[in-house]
Amino acid sequence: MISAAHSLLLIGVMALGTMALRFLPFVLFSRGTPKIVLYLGEVLPYAVIAMLVVYCLKGTKVLSAPYGIPEAVSVLLVVLLHRWKHSTVLSILAGTICYMVLIRVM
Repeated sequence: MISAAHSLLLIGVMALGTMALRFLPFVLFSRGTPKIVLYLGEVLPYAVIAMLVVYCLKGTKVLSAPYGIPEAVSVLLVVLLHRWKHSTVLSILAGTICYMVLIRVM
């Protein structure tokens, strides 16, 4: 059984580690943000989205029924809604609902 002192010590070490990780960027970049960090801040969101799309569509079976139609329709809906309304929440929610309905119907 873990004693109260041991638990408090663990919580303290975790709190210090968390604080150190939170304050480290401010200490390292006190003179300004390096160009590579600014570049990564611009390109990483798009790379993550592309990776998520590939991960979500990797199991799509296009050679057997329903031939990837629910996935294609849902992706098209997400893209069109996002281009039209510029609302991430709306496009993801509508795409998810569309996909769930299509996989149950088809």
